[in-house]
Amino acid sequence: MLRVKLSVVYALVLPLAAALMVGCSTVPLDKTATMTPTELYASAKDEVGNSQWEKAIPLFEKLESRAAGTPLAQQAQLDKAYAQTKAGEPIAAVATLDRFMRLHPASPAYDYALYLKGMANFNENLGILGSYTGQDLAERDQKASKESFEAFRELSVRFPESRYTPDALLRMGYIVQSLAKYEVHVAKYYFKRGAYVAAINRAQTAVTDYRNVPAVEEALFVIYKSYEALGMTGLRDDAKRVLEATYPDSKFLAGGGVGETGGWLKLF
Repeated sequence: MLRVKLSVVYALVLPLAAALMVGCSTVPLDKTATMTPTELYASAKDEVGNSQWEKAIPLFEKLESRAAGTPLAQQAQLDKAYAQTKAGEPIAAVATLDRFMRLHPASPAYDYALYLKGMANFNENLGILGSYTGQDLAERDQKASKESFEAFRELSVRFPESRYTPDALLRMGYIVQSLAKYEVHVAKYYFKRGAYVAAINRAQTAVTDYRNVPAVEEALFVIYKSYEALGMTGLRDDAKRVLEATYPDSKFLAGGGVGETGGWLKLF
């Protein structure tokens, strides 16, 4: 009787064991397990060269761990941040770069890390003026653009001779213009909806924070027309005098009214 029971058990257990062995044999092997750090880095760079960012990132992460404490690990961090930026992962890229700068404040590549940080945020959010979705314009912000500007500013101040500084300065100028345009666009949004006080406040931000950029001319015009709409003639006249003094040939004053017939809001 015992022999019969054992045979039944074996009949049940052996197929299960065989299945488990087959299952184990299908587990994918880590092809990088036997690679040296140099070979792993070369493999990651190959993926970068082929624009395979999602494949490159985990390779750089493995290299960072495997070569910890070496210059190669530092390079892996920077290359990972670059790949994350290209993969459309700016938050992850900034986190990687912040960690790099915290751990390696004296690194000769610190200027490059600042440049990459600026680029990560620069690529994320500066396209909003080109197209709009159904999202309320007033709900949008320019946090990423401002963070990009700060990274580029720190680079230009701390490393004026860096090879990356000239490009950073150009991008800073573009960011300032973008931010000013954004404030004016929001001001026009409020104006069109009759929220004249809010329009004045946003236009004033452009005038105060972003001087000497083209968008300031329109910001002053928004202020002037908003005061006019509110019936505040004294402040309206003051705003107009400032606009005329600053931009004597203002295209907005020359264009006449503000309504749909005047054309100013038709492009909004």
